[in-house]
Amino acid sequence: MLDVLADNQMLTIMIVLAIGTVVGTIPFGPIRFGPAGALFVGLAVGAVDPRLGEGLGLVQTLGLALFVYTVGVAAGAGFFRDLRRQLPLMAGAVAVLVVIMGVAALGGRLLGLSPALAAGSFAGALTSTPALAAAAAQAGNQEPAVGYSISYPVGVIVTILVIAAIVNRSWPAPRDSASAAGEGLVDISVEVTRPGPLREVPGAADGSVRFSYLRREGQTRVVGDHEQMRTGDQVVVVGPEKAVRAAAAHLGHRVDEHLAHDRREVDYRRFLVSSKDVAGRTIGELDLPTRVEGMVTRVRRGDLDLLAHDDLTLELGDRVRVVVPRGRLRDVGRLLGDSERSVSEIDAFSLGVGLALGLGVGLVSLPLPGGVTLALGSAAGPLVIGMVLGRLERTGPLVWGLPLPANLTIRQLGLLIFLGATGLSAGQAFAAEAFTLLGLRTAVLAALVVGVGAGLMVLVGRGVGISPPRTAGALAGFVGQPAILAYANGRCTDERIDSGYAALFALGIIVKIVLVQVVGIL
Repeated sequence: MLDVLADNQMLTIMIVLAIGTVVGTIPFGPIRFGPAGALFVGLAVGAVDPRLGEGLGLVQTLGLALFVYTVGVAAGAGFFRDLRRQLPLMAGAVAVLVVIMGVAALGGRLLGLSPALAAGSFAGALTSTPALAAAAAQAGNQEPAVGYSISYPVGVIVTILVIAAIVNRSWPAPRDSASAAGEGLVDISVEVTRPGPLREVPGAADGSVRFSYLRREGQTRVVGDHEQMRTGDQVVVVGPEKAVRAAAAHLGHRVDEHLAHDRREVDYRRFLVSSKDVAGRTIGELDLPTRVEGMVTRVRRGDLDLLAHDDLTLELGDRVRVVVPRGRLRDVGRLLGDSERSVSEIDAFSLGVGLALGLGVGLVSLPLPGGVTLALGSAAGPLVIGMVLGRLERTGPLVWGLPLPANLTIRQLGLLIFLGATGLSAGQAFAAEAFTLLGLRTAVLAALVVGVGAGLMVLVGRGVGISPPRTAGALAGFVGQPAILAYANGRCTDERIDSGYAALFALGIIVKIVLVQVVGIL
């Protein structure tokens, strides 16, 4: 059986993924490991026979590149929008890395570990393969690899436990924007007793409320862009409940008969964005009031229900609710595409170009003191390029974004392949040292490094005023393990998790490469 598995690497990986998925669903107290189950199963299977973990470098690179690129594309727009807000978080993360560098160096001495082994433990606890490469080049032996293989699963487990404790908590987050997933949208009909321009209604100027139906003198139509409200008008207000209440109180009072229930003259429907001419463009650029006499009120993106505003960029796979005269529904469908088949087919050309750019950037090396070179590699290169392309949305005819269901599918598949192959590759080194006294001391150092780092990052998150979900994503990016990000997303539906991860992942790789060499000489 082992000979068959050794000769058929893809069979071995698929078995590891299947068993790892099952293991990931098993509850261990309050947590489930999710995709990280593939890593632990891979370690166990790889420990059985050294042949099972040989020659998997290409598979690891492919899985990791697919994962980080799709994360970057999805999080890019939000990252750059929130960059100024996240600068204190990024500075805090660098300071924490410097502190735990000292913990690794001092703890290694106290535990009787060589500097090379301590450096490998530092890299493994923070799951940084590029940092391991720098430590190995500096040491000139396999000690860093041994420390890395023992510390890697420790770093994953400890961080997942910390995230399980914080991701669904609540604390003051004055510097963080509210999650679109948690707002919830309502729509009510209001009778106007205070006439005046709609733009003066609270929430209208900043886009926190939107207006759709207007009934005036017994006729119903879609609200115009520069509508002047009259006494006795009835209008539908859409938005988060608190903002809708404030707008209704300014306009007049709520009425029981909801205008949206009368679909004789004005109707609404959700349309699927599948046209590449529409994807990557803002709602304002589509100019629906002029084209079809209609208005977008909501955008459903995955599990998020977003309030439409003119600056919101549409993505392939979005489901938009459009209020429009009944006779124009077909026109809206032609404009937006509204084709399930089209949106289920990814643009392989733009995906290939984006990945090629990311992998190419990852190959660029910069020399550092000590004869070591810095390269973003197949982890940070595709992530950085994905974030840039996600911010651009489109370049001429090329739409860089992926339909969200396709993005999530590719992301999950890439993650599982990477983790399974990584476990298989590290299985032998892990088994050789994990259950010795040296392995125990190395694991203790790893737990100390990642425990102190995770605790300080939680304090940083609270100190800079960001939410628990963004802090959890930042911690996943700080440690740099995709399985931790997947675990956080499995516990909480919140777009700020991916944004926090993207803020620290690439930065963390660069800083770890520098600091691991300091650990190796102390």
